[in-house]
Amino acid sequence: MIRKAQARDFEQIWPLFQEIVRSGDTYAYPRNINKIDAFEVWITTPRETYLVTVDNEVLGTYYIKSNQLGPGQHVCNCGYMVSSTARGQGLASSMCEHSQKVAKKLGYQAMQFNFVASSNEGAIRLWTKLGFEIVGRLPKAFNHPINGLIDALVMYKWLGTE
Repeated sequence: MIRKAQARDFEQIWPLFQEIVRSGDTYAYPRNINKIDAFEVWITTPRETYLVTVDNEVLGTYYIKSNQLGPGQHVCNCGYMVSSTARGQGLASSMCEHSQKVAKKLGYQAMQFNFVASSNEGAIRLWTKLGFEIVGRLPKAFNHPINGLIDALVMYKWLGTE
């Protein structure tokens, strides 16, 4: 079940957030980010945050926010996290499809992923399957804990207007 997250839900999101960020291979957050700063970037700053629960256990989460202000506010940005115990079950796909519906309801016309690590082949394959295009490549912009400096990709999808 995908539902909108409340501030109190962060207690359940935090272990998942920590797991993903500490690995250092997908998000450009400090690997040792503290709980207060994590709450800020995942709950406070986004326009909305959602979570995926199965039997009251949080297995995934995503946020949606404006990518830019003013003339760029029609483009949103999302970030997705899936627990390592729930990968391969279609949760990322479900969250991305859900987020596109939410984006349209919120008035966004496009969705952009600003900083996809080029080593994150599963995500790139999924986003491409869901209609996103690689529109930019930032050479050696992501410092991967194993692979060193690798490219980061910008991916984009026009959602259109209703």
